[in-house]
Parts: sequence; structure tokens; C-alpha cells
Amino acid sequence: MRPMLTLVLVVQRLLLSLLLALPTMTPSQPMPDLAALREQVLAAERAFARSMAERRHDDFVRHLSEHAVFFDARQAIHGRAAVAAAWRPFYDGPQAPFSWDPDTVEALADGTLALSSGLVRNTAGQPVARFQSIWRQEAPGVWRVVFDRGGPITEAEKPRP
Repeated sequence: MRPMLTLVLVVQRLLLSLLLALPTMTPSQPMPDLAALREQVLAAERAFARSMAERRHDDFVRHLSEHAVFFDARQAIHGRAAVAAAWRPFYDGPQAPFSWDPDTVEALADGTLALSSGLVRNTAGQPVARFQSIWRQEAPGVWRVVFDRGGPITEAEKPRP
């Protein structure tokens, strides 16, 4: 009879321990709404592009992650300060030298990263390149660019003579 009593006491203690631990356990977080994430990134990308159109370099910098990496034709530029300095000349003068607008946005299901892509246009409005930006959600609803790279447009995107 004694081994049975010991087993009952062990099971009771185990159950009590589990019950006491339940309030400290966090339920798994629900997966974010992908459509809502895409809309957040789309809005962030458009605000980022508006910084160029409105000639607001400070707004451009606010969209950069501290660890941003931007690629130009020769090299990768690392860090918010270096990217801000490299892009500063694009903000000089009354007219933006180019513009961009996203046509594609996709987000990871866990809401941590997103990709935006779209056409870059010259001052005449003709497509000259395609950008690809990777965004990271750094706080709830706060998206910042971590990687940005331009590339050629496809034949279908080239202006018709």
C-alpha cells in the first residue's frame, strides 16, 4: 500500500506544479494577417518614395534600418549613416532626379520581413530600373528598409518608341 501512496503523492505534486506553471505560460501568438502586413509595407514604401518627391531627406533617413545595406553600381553601402550620406546628393536641388513606386509587396507569414519591388522612373516618367527592397518590422507597425538594390527592367517594362 505504501508504494501506491507514494505514486499518488508524486502525481499530485506533478499536477500541482503544472497547474501553478500555467499562468506563466504564454499562448502562441496568432499569425499576423498577411493582407494587413502587405498594406503596412505598401504604405511605408510609398511614404519612402514620397520623401524623394517632396525633397525630404530626413524622411528618407527615418525609413532606413540602423543596419541598412544599399547597393549601388560599384559597392554595398552599410549602415543608416552611410546610406543617408550616399543618398544626400539625390535630395539636392528642386526636382527629384527619379521616382519609384511599388507594384509588388510580399511579407513573411510571421510578420518579420517583407519584400517590395517596383519601377524606378526618370524625370520624364519613363521606367529606367526596377528596385527590390527588403523591409524588417522593427516594432509593431514600424517597417524599415534593411536591403535595397536596383536592377534592369525587363523587355516588357521598357518604354515603346
